[in-house]
Amino acid sequence: MNKFMFLITFVAALFLLLLAGGYTLLRGGKNPPSVGSPAPDFTLSSQDRQPVKLSASRGQWVVLYFYPKDFTSGCTVEAHNFQRDLAEYQKRNALILGVSVQDEKSHKEFCGKEGLNFKLLADTQKEVSKSYDSIINLGIAKLSSRHTFLIDPQGVIRKIWLDVDVRKHSADVLATLDDLEKK
Repeated sequence: MNKFMFLITFVAALFLLLLAGGYTLLRGGKNPPSVGSPAPDFTLSSQDRQPVKLSASRGQWVVLYFYPKDFTSGCTVEAHNFQRDLAEYQKRNALILGVSVQDEKSHKEFCGKEGLNFKLLADTQKEVSKSYDSIINLGIAKLSSRHTFLIDPQGVIRKIWLDVDVRKHSADVLATLDDLEKK
């Protein structure tokens, strides 16, 4: 079978899998940590090559968002909206942490080009994405899924988004923070 026929067959099989509801299998999200459970701790390197340990963020809310890839359209829109609303998160004592499987260099270039002033974490071993069941398995490549976990100041998961509309996601997270603060 030549490469062209293999590619056509692969794309057709992927399309059929997606039509059959297989997107959930590809993107993860079937068994993420549950609401009310402690957030799995981790340490990852940020775009400035400094280690970031999740448990060191106790005492403040954490918006832990996983995204597929730097410099892609949806990921750029999502990051821009978090950046646009950064002052609102700071008023609510909330830290934004983005996670993808790209390395620190890619994150640094993405932050520089897009004017991002929050931490992007390099999950190059894909272990953190797997522990949050936030991995897309494309067979030839694995990327972080577009999932978000809202973690309270005690380190407990309070809300999970497995289906994210990048255009309004930041506003949804802020509204949820406000609702949880009222309780």
